[in-house]
Amino acid sequence: MEQNTEQGMEQTWFITGSSRGFGRTLVRAALEAGDRVAATARRPEQLADLAEEFGDRIRPIALDVTDPEAARAAVAEAHAHFGRIDVLVNNAGYANVSPIETTEDADFRAQFETNFWGVYNVTKAALPLLREQRGGLVMQFSSVGGRVGGSPGIASYQAAKFAIDGFSRVLRVETAPFGVKVLVVEPSGFRTDWAGSSMVVHDIPAAYAETVGALNKRLRQGDAGAAGDPVRAAGILVRVAKRRDIPDHLPLGVNAAESSIAMDRRLLEEDTRWREVSRSADFAEPYPVAFPSDQAS
Repeated sequence: MEQNTEQGMEQTWFITGSSRGFGRTLVRAALEAGDRVAATARRPEQLADLAEEFGDRIRPIALDVTDPEAARAAVAEAHAHFGRIDVLVNNAGYANVSPIETTEDADFRAQFETNFWGVYNVTKAALPLLREQRGGLVMQFSSVGGRVGGSPGIASYQAAKFAIDGFSRVLRVETAPFGVKVLVVEPSGFRTDWAGSSMVVHDIPAAYAETVGALNKRLRQGDAGAAGDPVRAAGILVRVAKRRDIPDHLPLGVNAAESSIAMDRRLLEEDTRWREVSRSADFAEPYPVAFPSDQAS
């Protein structure tokens, strides 16, 4: 049963990457819940149908998240139009596929510019407003890959998602005195165009066929598509945003939930196994100590 839930509370959202995928679905879910949305996209004209349907409760705003000045201008426009921002959603992002060895440096950096620096730019632009209004929720879209990692072929994307988690952990403690909460969303596979038109698959050398090549095939699974329903996920997030008790991290989807729990258990087991060795690095602790038995990998 939900605890401390504020039903019927109208909120104002600021959502990046709103023109398609998770972002667009979340825009609609928030609007259907009676909320107001500043919906940002590189091409805000793609939101014209939603503007026609929901009127002045949606404000389409042009935004390239890699441009810090554009981020400040977009936040200012949303604030001027609606008067506040209750939920900031950093959703914009994409991934291209190629092995680390053969990835072009420019492509790796370009992905990081959107996937991490875009989050930084928009979050930083909104912080003065959130601090002054003494509250709000920052919802950072990461990935189960940002929790578990190890997906061959999308190193830039997953590195950025891990960076978002680290950034958000610091943000959470810095802004807690202002009443700001931070939620890192960690989806597994959902039926969006993330692995479709948004993704470029570069040449995959034969040496990486069993790793990067295999992942690429999984991403482009059969006609049924990924298991996750973005409409359900958006509905969940709108309900979560209206709570006072909000988790720090929220895996979404069966794979995200189960693989996150499995990873946490493995890390706990490993940390416990090496605990005495880890402690022995401090001056006051016994040294040397016996290492765990050397198990074959």
